[in-house]
Amino acid sequence: MKIFCVGMNYAQHNKELTDTLIKTEEPVIFLKPDSSLLKNHKPFFIPDDLGRIDYEAEVVVHINKLGKTVPIRFAPRYYDAVTLGIDFTARELQRRLSQNGQPWDLAKGFDGAASIGEWTDKELLPDIQRLRFHLDINGKTVQEGYTGDMLRPVDDIVAYVSRFYTLKTGDIIYTGTPAGVGPVSINDHLEGWIEERKVLDFYCR
Repeated sequence: MKIFCVGMNYAQHNKELTDTLIKTEEPVIFLKPDSSLLKNHKPFFIPDDLGRIDYEAEVVVHINKLGKTVPIRFAPRYYDAVTLGIDFTARELQRRLSQNGQPWDLAKGFDGAASIGEWTDKELLPDIQRLRFHLDINGKTVQEGYTGDMLRPVDDIVAYVSRFYTLKTGDIIYTGTPAGVGPVSINDHLEGWIEERKVLDFYCR
């Protein structure tokens, strides 16, 4: 399986990281290794040698069929389920890598850095671009998002990724995070919702 991620896909998040409401010419795509996948409510063990680790709550879609160079109008046929995931980021390391013109992989792809919740059939939810979601930590809402605010919609992302990589059943795509990212600490309890469905629930250790 492949874990695709989209960076810089919400304007307000871009501003909190770069102090400007930027939109890149092309989608910012990066991958995480399958060893970073964390599911089934398993705890996230915070690395003690990577500095500050930030949460980034994101809507995640599940690819359900083989596809290459998928037209945007057909993209909805290629994903069948949705959940909420956390793109964990070693923030200090990411900044150092970026300043040196290096890829983000080490800051984004460490073990456990791709947490996902329980999948929900997309037919049971509103339109993919009308989803509201939020993340709570220790009972307090820390991030709220609306997929209608994406700079690049889900179907565009699916089509774009398929130009470069053959999509396969079981691949997943993280679609970007809204504003409100921040650090996690040991014993934090993370819970995430899409609409009224609680799909994510785990602890940091």
